[in-house]
Amino acid sequence: MEIKEEKNRFALYNDEGTEIGEMTWVDAGEDIMVIDHTFVDPTYRGQKLAEKLVRSGVEKARRDGVKIVPLCPYAKKEFDEKSEYQDVLRK
Repeated sequence: MEIKEEKNRFALYNDEGTEIGEMTWVDAGEDIMVIDHTFVDPTYRGQKLAEKLVRSGVEKARRDGVKIVPLCPYAKKEFDEKSEYQDVLRK
């Protein structure tokens, strides 16, 4: 599995190079990243791949010095469950 950062999204590819998931965001100004969508192909669910996509967004936010608004229900759940993400959560 490989995650690649593309224009306003992280795309998840299987070992054959087929896209199987994504997490997208919208920039809301210079310092806010709104995660609006997370998806993993149903045949690959249960492997914590969506969690890895959200983590990629958190790592990007830390690198870029921006805050995240987790609008997507899955991303919101991740932020609610992971106290280690609170440093990039826009309150």
